Parts: sequence; structure tokens; C-alpha cells
Amino acid sequence: MSKKVLLVGDGAVGSNFANDLLQTTQVDELVICDIAKDRAVGDSLDLEDVTCFTGHTNIYAGEYGDAADADVVVITAGVPRKPGESRLDLVQKNVGILKSIVDPIVKSGFSGVFVVSANPVDILTTLTQKLSGFPKNRVLGTGTSLDSARLRVEISNRLNLPVEKINAWVLGEHGDTSFENFSGANADGKRLLDYPQITPETLDEIEGIVRQKGSEIIAKKGATYYGVAMMLAKIVAAILENQDLVLPLSAPINGEYGIAEELYLGTLCIVNGSGISHVLELELSDDEKQKMLASAAKMSETLAQVQL
Repeated sequence: MSKKVLLVGDGAVGSNFANDLLQTTQVDELVICDIAKDRAVGDSLDLEDVTCFTGHTNIYAGEYGDAADADVVVITAGVPRKPGESRLDLVQKNVGILKSIVDPIVKSGFSGVFVVSANPVDILTTLTQKLSGFPKNRVLGTGTSLDSARLRVEISNRLNLPVEKINAWVLGEHGDTSFENFSGANADGKRLLDYPQITPETLDEIEGIVRQKGSEIIAKKGATYYGVAMMLAKIVAAILENQDLVLPLSAPINGEYGIAEELYLGTLCIVNGSGISHVLELELSDDEKQKMLASAAKMSETLAQVQL
């Protein structure tokens, strides 16, 4: 069965995602859409050369109408975050862009899975579902997957353990109200909080480093893209290959954690060919439960101000 992906947004995140996807997954057709049409054409020509090493893929610059028979539409298009700007500052700027993308893609007859990676990702994922009218499982966002990768890297460095031996998640908003699920974290099969070198002060330090890493990267090189691009490639591969991949993503909340609002928020979920097949509610400490509720309240407050 043919595997087709349509990418909307050929900036740093989008182009790196396309390259990562080709190198990790066999894709039959990759369509690149961008308002800068010459860039999309140039990237499609450049990426063709990669197929000598990865296997044949039909890669070309296209239009939203090409989504009609796509399995996945990946949206990275949007105004990027500037130094000192929060992800929520981007909301109204990017809502108009999102609407101009989602409407024609739905009209094309697209019936696959939307994967959103533009910020603020939880808000834009929620709005993509509302604009498209798609079942909630067929719309998802990158959520706190990148935050969680940063957390795992920092814990790995602290404990001098391989990062693949670290299981730890950041939950809630991909932004200022996110929080670390330290109570459920483990390293090399042992509870993180049982390590003698992991003190409350150390946890505060780790949280600060994870929270500031994105801003530090933006200040030094203008944007972050390698980590989220690879995360996108993993997500899309899980959909195309019907894997059961567990990641903390912008997932549809339906009463989990006592959250009454209908919105998308970062929590563990299982991704496969259907999109999000299951939302996994983690056991949280009392303090973490309050943080999750606070994050949901902030998202709900922001959504109430959005004009579609």
C-alpha cells in the first residue's frame, strides 16, 4: 500500500523533518508545500539525491489539493518564536495561517491524520481539530515530546547513564505551564527519586535547565529544529507503519486528570495507524495533579480568546 506524506511548511523544522523521515522510513510520495514555492522546489530537488541511499521516493513541490490521497499531513508552517517571546504570544498570529491551511486540505478530501508542530502547539492542535471536524484521534501535536527528550538528556548527564535507560516525561502545555513528572521517572530501572544525588535542589536545577534550553538555543542560533524534526519523523513513521509508539504528545483530553475542558494537552499516548489509539493517564503526585489542572486552565483561558 502506497505511503504518502504532505508537508506544509518548509522552514528549518519542515526541511529537517523531511530529511529525517526519508532516512528512517520508506515513503512512496512526499509532497512539500510552502508559501515560498521556489524553496519547496529546491528542497524537493535536493532531497531527491538522498533517495540514492534510502530507496525511491517521489518527492515534489505541490499544493494543498495533493493531500486528497495522503496518509499524513504534517503542519510546521507558522510564525516562529522570537527571543523573549512566549509560545502563547504566537496564538493569534498563527491562527489565521492555520485556517488558510486546514480548510483547503479538508476540502481536498483528505482523510488521514493531521500532525501539528507549529507553536503554540497544544492550542493549534486543538484548533486544527475544531477547524477540520476530524475525529480527535486523527489530529495530534508534538506536545511535550521535545521537552521530555531534553529532560531525559539532562537526567542522563546528571547520573552518567545512557539516555535510553532514562524514562521521564514532561507533561501539560508545551510552554510555560509544563511540568516534570518526577514522581514517575526512573533511571536504569530504579526510581529517579531513590538516587541519593537527586535532591530537591537538583530537581529544581534540572527543571530550570529543561525549561530554558529552547530559549537558550533560540538566543544562540535563532531557532530549534533538530530535536523536534526527528520527533516528527518518529511520529509519522509510527502512523505509516502502524507501530504502537508511546510518546507524550498533544493528545485529546476527555476527563483524564479530572480535566473537564475539551482540549489537547501533553500526556503519554499510543500512536499507530489510526493516529492516537489510546490516551494514557499517568499517576501523578498531588502537586503534579495541581500543575496539570493549572496547565489545562491556562490553555482553556487562551482558547477562549481565540477568534476563528
